[in-house]
Amino acid sequence: MNLASRLVRSARTHPDRAALRLEDAVVSYRTLDQGSAHMAGLLDRHGVKPGDRVAIMLPNVPEFALAYFGVLRAGGIVVPMNPLLKSREVAYYLGDSGARLLFAWHAFADEARAGAQQAEAEVVVVSTGAFDSLLASAPSVEDVADLHEDDTAVILYTSGTTGQPKGAELTHANLTRNCDIARELVQLTADDVIFGGLPLFHAFGQTCTLNAAVGSGACLTLLPRFDAGKALGILGEHGVTVFAGVPTVFSRLVREPDRDAYPVSRLRVSLTGGAAMPVQVLHDFQTAFDCAVLEGYGLSETSPIASFNTLQSGPKPGSVGTPIRGVEMRVVANGTEVPQGESGEITIRGHNVMKRYWQRPEETAAAIRDGWLYTGDIGRVDQDGYFWIIGRTKDVIIRGGYNVYPREVEDVLYEHPAVADAAVIGLPSSDLGEEVGAAVVLKPGARTTAEELREYVKHQVAAYKYPRKVWITDALPKGPTGKILKRQIVPPPELDRR
Repeated sequence: MNLASRLVRSARTHPDRAALRLEDAVVSYRTLDQGSAHMAGLLDRHGVKPGDRVAIMLPNVPEFALAYFGVLRAGGIVVPMNPLLKSREVAYYLGDSGARLLFAWHAFADEARAGAQQAEAEVVVVSTGAFDSLLASAPSVEDVADLHEDDTAVILYTSGTTGQPKGAELTHANLTRNCDIARELVQLTADDVIFGGLPLFHAFGQTCTLNAAVGSGACLTLLPRFDAGKALGILGEHGVTVFAGVPTVFSRLVREPDRDAYPVSRLRVSLTGGAAMPVQVLHDFQTAFDCAVLEGYGLSETSPIASFNTLQSGPKPGSVGTPIRGVEMRVVANGTEVPQGESGEITIRGHNVMKRYWQRPEETAAAIRDGWLYTGDIGRVDQDGYFWIIGRTKDVIIRGGYNVYPREVEDVLYEHPAVADAAVIGLPSSDLGEEVGAAVVLKPGARTTAEELREYVKHQVAAYKYPRKVWITDALPKGPTGKILKRQIVPPPELDRR
């Protein structure tokens, strides 16, 4: 099994159909397949062997798909990375995964090079035109590496509130079957056009847009950076039939003042996940765009789809649907399943669950017990078998669909010479779901400002991670062991007026 075989199959069946579109540029399935074959040849030149990790730090551009399928074709393991990462983060991802080769977008080359230098990795800078020439100069590897279904295809980095980010190993079987589920959910065909605004470095974007499109012979029309006006233009001009996004995106499209000026009559279904979708936003979007909105649930560790509302059964607003085919979900307390309607931790078992955390046997054993993945999310299941998410046992902040892990931000704050204590928490946001906030205690005699601390962190982490709201306080609430009690932290009222 090899996920890249789906591309080869679609290229044979639909060679001249559009696989990818970015503004007016169109990449056919034949071109994408041939480009991935040359990418495999380029990797061979760099000494990449089956099982080697190769990092991809690219936005939503055609080059991402060329690199992604080229690595898989060669039998390598893809390590997708957010292009907004700073050098310290790049160094960690490369060092932890052991990736010795990084393909980085030209606009972010400085941070990529600085991080790669720390990790002693090589960087290939990618830009439109130059990358095409580079691939053309490499030999073409027509064969697709013959791998076992349990071989790792992608390492997606994720983490909780303690420790460094850890890599979830997703196999070729995990991703292939999850891709098939995504296609079934929205009844994809080669005539569909899928909106490609979800980040492709994320599991949601990979499975539900890129891999689902390629597996169906459909077209994925790309948007590198979300803008509501541009998104509406793409929906109308490119004839988008399937939309996928996090709840924040739905909210922004509904609020766009010139929304009615864009013809979106071909849009038939939308998918949402990554954070809880406010029921009012769901209703407003369905009314405004006259299409079904299906909400689902999953994690990077589940490839990512675990449950979804379906077209066949009809959505139940506010719920995340029922478990997908071949997957079981249950709600437990102290390891025992609770009755319907009662809350507990959601656990998942099935073909979508990751192989393990990369080189982290203890964390793997803690997360997967007796075949069940313990998600850390609190939910309930109703009498119809629909699951509802109530909250999270983990303190992960979900800002506009992006996961922000407090420990990473706190580590940076603690490096500031004036900081004695720091706690990063999620604050309610009507636009983003949650905003990143930081409460800071200064060392005796130290002097700094909230603005200075905000700027200090801003320059060391990706843009979506740094705390927009920072306040300096005399002390943080702590338990008897000295652990900071984040649930007892209350931001000052003046923050709401900023």
